[in-house]
Amino acid sequence: MEANKQNKELINELNKLVEINNDRVQGYKTALKETEDFDLKDLFKNMVDHSFKFKNELADMIIQAGGEPTTGTKTSGKLYRAWMDIRAALTQKDREAIVSSCEFGEDAALEAYDEVLNGDVLKKDQALKARNLVLSEKEILRQDHDQIKVLRDSLKKK
Repeated sequence: MEANKQNKELINELNKLVEINNDRVQGYKTALKETEDFDLKDLFKNMVDHSFKFKNELADMIIQAGGEPTTGTKTSGKLYRAWMDIRAALTQKDREAIVSSCEFGEDAALEAYDEVLNGDVLKKDQALKARNLVLSEKEILRQDHDQIKVLRDSLKKK
C-alpha cells in the first residue's frame, strides 16, 4: 500500500518521535548497565518501558498510514549530548549529575513532541487519531520529566 502525500507527511512526523523514543531506550539502557543504585535502576527501567510502549504505538500508526517505522535514532544535537553527559556522570557515580543529564534528555524528548504537535501535519482532520496518541504520550513524558526533576531537586538540597 503506497502512502499518499498527506500520509507521507504524517509518517515522517511520527518517525521523528520513534527516533526520540529509540534514543531514550538506548540512553536509559546504558544508564541501567552503569548505575548500581536500585532506585535509579527502577526509574530507568520504567523510562525504557514507556519508550518501548510509545515506539510500538507510533509504529502501529505508521504502518496503518502505509509507512515503515524507522529503527534509527536521532543521535544529533541536544539529545546526543545529554546521553553523553549521562555516560560521563555514570562513570563517576555522581547521582546528581546523572539525574540532571536525564532531565536534559527528557527536555529534548518533550521538545521533539512539541515540535510535532505544533507543526501543521497533526492539525489536519485526518490526523486526529495520531494527534490524540501523541498528546497522550506527551502527557506521560511530562510525568516522567517531572519525576526526574523532583529527584534532581531533592539531590541538590543534600
